[in-house]
Amino acid sequence: MAQDIVPEEALAWMKAKKLKPGFDYRDVWREEHRIGFTVAKMTQLDLLQDVKMILEDALENGQTFAQFRETLKPLLIKRGWWGTQMMDDPLTQETRVVQLGSDRRLRTLYDTNMRTARSAGQWDRIERTKRAMPYLLYTVGPSRVHRKEHLGWADLCLPVDDPFWKTHMGPNGWGCKCGVRQVSKYEYQQLLKQGVTRNVQQLDDRGNPTGQVIRQTVPVQTEAPEIKRVKWVNKRTGEEEMVPQGIDPGWDYNPGTGRERELDRQLQTRQQQFDSNK
Repeated sequence: MAQDIVPEEALAWMKAKKLKPGFDYRDVWREEHRIGFTVAKMTQLDLLQDVKMILEDALENGQTFAQFRETLKPLLIKRGWWGTQMMDDPLTQETRVVQLGSDRRLRTLYDTNMRTARSAGQWDRIERTKRAMPYLLYTVGPSRVHRKEHLGWADLCLPVDDPFWKTHMGPNGWGCKCGVRQVSKYEYQQLLKQGVTRNVQQLDDRGNPTGQVIRQTVPVQTEAPEIKRVKWVNKRTGEEEMVPQGIDPGWDYNPGTGRERELDRQLQTRQQQFDSNK
């Protein structure tokens, strides 16, 4: 994921995050990630701060995952945050074996934070330039196999202010590399006439990706699809949520919007908890 130009907005977004330790990845949920930095089961604030700084350095200097891992892995091993250990779940009071550091978790940590930071930074630029470039084109990433629903959103070109982007900005799940490209009025008209030329994932008779791609020109979609929602139960809290089909639970939000609203919401929640404990 190394890039020559590091978006200043993405770095500022990541640096502005406050430490928010949690035992389970569901303890810090959806919009809370706009303002909170967390690593599941990393409850030591000093270690969490060190990891955040290493991620910021990786983003600022365009480090690859291998370079990031080379820095972080020895630190986690030295601090005893590696492999499996027994931990107490503060919510359930249960003591159980949990996975702390691993190469797989480092990969998830790197990908998730880099992609959401870049998405948030991109949205900041989109808002500033939407008068000149008022449309967004949904793009799938370089993976050979994509989620079926994400393929259905490919080549969707909608106004920046369309409600679709509140939930489908991308990334739209664990490992998702989907994003958007900003489009001017002139290019939008050209796309309507000529379509989009790109690598197209081939599907089998059941509509599932085969892993094969071919280069072809396809028409753009200009109407937002109906957002179908499916029930998902958060087993940690027992709460039911209606999640947009095709988006992993907890990912149906735009990282670049609503940071001030989320801060206000959390302040109100803390005040209510304080008042109730009087």
